[in-house]
Amino acid sequence: MAAQRSTGMESGTTGVSRLAVRGVTVGYGGRTVIDDLDAVIPPGLVTTIIGPNGCGKTTLLRTLSRLLKPARGTVVLDGEDIATLRTRDVAKKLGLLPQAPVAPEGLTVADLVARGRHPHQSWLRQWSSDDADVVERALAMTGVSDLADRPVDSLSGGQRQRVWISMTLAQGTDLLLLDEPTTYLDLAHAIDVLDLVDDLHESGCAVVMVLHDLNLATRYSDNLIVMRDGSILAQGHPRDVITAELLYEAFALRAEVIDDPVGDRPLIVPIGRTHVRLDRARRKGD
Repeated sequence: MAAQRSTGMESGTTGVSRLAVRGVTVGYGGRTVIDDLDAVIPPGLVTTIIGPNGCGKTTLLRTLSRLLKPARGTVVLDGEDIATLRTRDVAKKLGLLPQAPVAPEGLTVADLVARGRHPHQSWLRQWSSDDADVVERALAMTGVSDLADRPVDSLSGGQRQRVWISMTLAQGTDLLLLDEPTTYLDLAHAIDVLDLVDDLHESGCAVVMVLHDLNLATRYSDNLIVMRDGSILAQGHPRDVITAELLYEAFALRAEVIDDPVGDRPLIVPIGRTHVRLDRARRKGD
């Protein structure tokens, strides 16, 4: 198992973490994917989990959200073992957007977003004007108010992602877990969705997400968790974590890491076998 490297982020290292895993082992059908893993999600940041296919990124996110039950270890949410909490109480504390969610055919945007209020309903507390106000605010925050009466299945991919994020916001939680929110989106729509994630973070939401695009991950994250073979290889701010050496260790990717010309994060320039300046590529491979 790879040893974890922590960079001591300049932000987010103080304060009590709301979400953590302690000694967690989890897998599928008898196959262990994550073994004896410890991880702490820093409060108030956008944390992105990256790593090669099959390394355990989605497994970790699903474990954090209680969709997967660990064989060993504990997931801690607000100081409590998440396994001891009622499903309704977990849904009041964190919102989850899984990969490629599907809405029932013909369901309107407003009806889907209203489902985010279900954890707050009971036979004693029925739908109220307060719930309607929350839904209206969630639609406005994600810029989909004008789509409220449209069927979800009639929307573009980027619009659908905004609607699903709106539903998680309607839960009234400030902790969001997003599993590959840019999947199947073109670059323009992916940036649109991640700009929305950044807006939500600025409004007070802590976000944990899984992304495959490394440059989008570095651009939109305060904290990276880099995984390989079910363990955490490194964790910290993108400026401290992303190096050519780490990229090769984690992904077997030959790349140069340069300053982003339009931002304050590193920019990853992959080196393939063709269409590269051979003198620089060879120096990188030495």
